[in-house]
Amino acid sequence: MIPLSRRRMLAAGTLLLAGGSHLARAETFPSRAITIVMGYPPGGVSDTATRLIAQRLERELGQPLVVENKAGAATALASNHVVQSRADGYTLLMGATTLAINPTLQPDLGPRDPQKELAPIGMGYQSAFVLHVHRDLPVRSVAELIAYAKAHPGRLNFGSSGTGAVNHLALARFGHVAGIGLQHVPYRGGAPALLDLQAGRIQGMFSAVLEALPLVREGASRALGVTSAERAALLPEVPTIGETLPGFEAVYWQALFAPAGTPEPVLRRLEAALQKATDDPALRSRLAEQAVSLQSGDAAFLRGFLARETESWREVIRGANIRVE
Repeated sequence: MIPLSRRRMLAAGTLLLAGGSHLARAETFPSRAITIVMGYPPGGVSDTATRLIAQRLERELGQPLVVENKAGAATALASNHVVQSRADGYTLLMGATTLAINPTLQPDLGPRDPQKELAPIGMGYQSAFVLHVHRDLPVRSVAELIAYAKAHPGRLNFGSSGTGAVNHLALARFGHVAGIGLQHVPYRGGAPALLDLQAGRIQGMFSAVLEALPLVREGASRALGVTSAERAALLPEVPTIGETLPGFEAVYWQALFAPAGTPEPVLRRLEAALQKATDDPALRSRLAEQAVSLQSGDAAFLRGFLARETESWREVIRGANIRVE
């Protein structure tokens, strides 16, 4: 039998060799293609923005970046795939606002605790929603809408792309902060809701900027406010809701994550590359055309941001008793 002291020396040596190999792999990272998984189908703004960021990252990392679409289960299909992937930096997640929403709204979908199961790399981008109403509604500002809703309780029907969607939660947050009751009408996607808004069957909704623009420009709906902290580049004349309700903000965002346990040197390499990509003026300009705003937050910022977003949306979901049937 090998003496205990000898066994400990052998174990320590094995760990040291494993650690050295691990470090060597990190120092040569990346040596092959990297896959970025996202939870939305091809063709939408999220897909377009992710692919543009990936193209810019290729220049920094010197290896191909492949975007893989794994849509389904409120983006949980993509998130769980990455959580269960090898923690070597070659499979990443372009995570979305749903990482902060699902743990409260649909915990059975997983991951139950993204803050522990994923390693933050950095922010990608954010996009605002537009609060717009049917042209016949006699209001021309956020303040007038609030006053009208208080004078006509239960009379205003607002659509969303579905129960628990980010624009539904933005509506719930707005109603709570403004102290008004707006009747929620969920649809199967934003397109049918916009058709009913155009026809006057609902009185308003929160829509992505690009989705709202056609109705606003043709005069079918009236834009009252945007949900970001700053005015939208494509609607510079429309004030932020925060100009009327200080502190109000409700945006859709995406950010880059790796599986928990990814080596720190690999995370730092990815973080540095992402910072350069999101600081690129040319990329910023291209995404602005899609009503998308690049965000340059590093890993530490993203860690705190995800924690704040999770708590903030938890309060909205529980306060409004929102449930997905």
